[in-house]
Amino acid sequence: MKNPSHSISRRDTLKLGALSLGTLALPVRAASRWQSQFPDSERLGRLALASADVYSRPDATTNPVARLYEDAVIPWYREVVGYHPYRFNQRFIETDQGFLWSGGIQPVENQPNPPLETLPESSLGRGMWVEVTVPWVDIYIENPPARSPSLKENPSPRLYFRQILWADEIRISSNSGLPLYRLTEKYGYGDIFLADARAFRPLAPDDLAPISPSVEQKRIDVDVTRQTMSCFEGETEVYYCRVSTGAKYDASGNPVDEWSTPVGEHPIWRKVVSLHMSGGTTGGGYDLPGIGWTTLFAGNGVAIHSTFWHNNFGVPMSHGCVNARPDDAQWIFRWTTPIVEPDPGDVTVSMPGGTHVRVIES
Repeated sequence: MKNPSHSISRRDTLKLGALSLGTLALPVRAASRWQSQFPDSERLGRLALASADVYSRPDATTNPVARLYEDAVIPWYREVVGYHPYRFNQRFIETDQGFLWSGGIQPVENQPNPPLETLPESSLGRGMWVEVTVPWVDIYIENPPARSPSLKENPSPRLYFRQILWADEIRISSNSGLPLYRLTEKYGYGDIFLADARAFRPLAPDDLAPISPSVEQKRIDVDVTRQTMSCFEGETEVYYCRVSTGAKYDASGNPVDEWSTPVGEHPIWRKVVSLHMSGGTTGGGYDLPGIGWTTLFAGNGVAIHSTFWHNNFGVPMSHGCVNARPDDAQWIFRWTTPIVEPDPGDVTVSMPGGTHVRVIES
């Protein structure tokens, strides 16, 4: 059961004590760049690949009519089945320039928010969990030099739609006069970010509200052969989605056993609203901040979690985890046990653990 004393609504945050606002000089693009570049369309897509060809029809064997580059944001008119000779996924997105292979296009929205004037108190101190609601937003490191491996290699870092971090201060940009949130990660490398506050919405208690909490018999089946995830209450399937589990081969086709999602039955042992995930080695590793709706169930870091860096679900893509669409990962987070309170948004349980995740090969 949720503890009412830990539930803080967006209206409640406006009633809490005021936070002194510091001023900070940042490049003008911090206040305006992301807002001015996004198309005026209800449905949008962000290119998550380094580059991608655009075709006049959904057929990758035809001559490209254009090329787009990473973080390009495009109108998403419809999704159709086409032909790509080198991909299992045969879906394409129609945009204003033509058709793009869908596996590298993150579905996004552009929903700016009114910045809060105050931040709530919590067991973690003053602050709140916030989620990105625009395709991308530039971030600036308040405490250089960069510590995270990915930031050391990227001079212009960004956060992307549906990433989640902790906002603990409000600043005012002296260039634009607009509010900025100071963002931190509880389990990151210690980097502190500043970003346009309009790009984030505070998570509300309803975002974590348990689903079917009175049902005791729950289990998850992850099928690494079919790349699917099914949720059962007793013997009744109540949820189904496509996922991406561990890839058994690297980009060169070499087998990598440690990337496989571990087959067997595993209890959920930890759930956290947001987690920095990293591992592997240079060239074959990963370093990703703000991974939302993380449900850990095996080993030290195998989890079901939100994914923003690809849209190729149904194909093995991960280093052992179960990649899921943000909405699917959030549903799993709310439906499974242990239950997570909004404050602090993180819980670890001892054996026998929570809901069991059964990884199978069909």
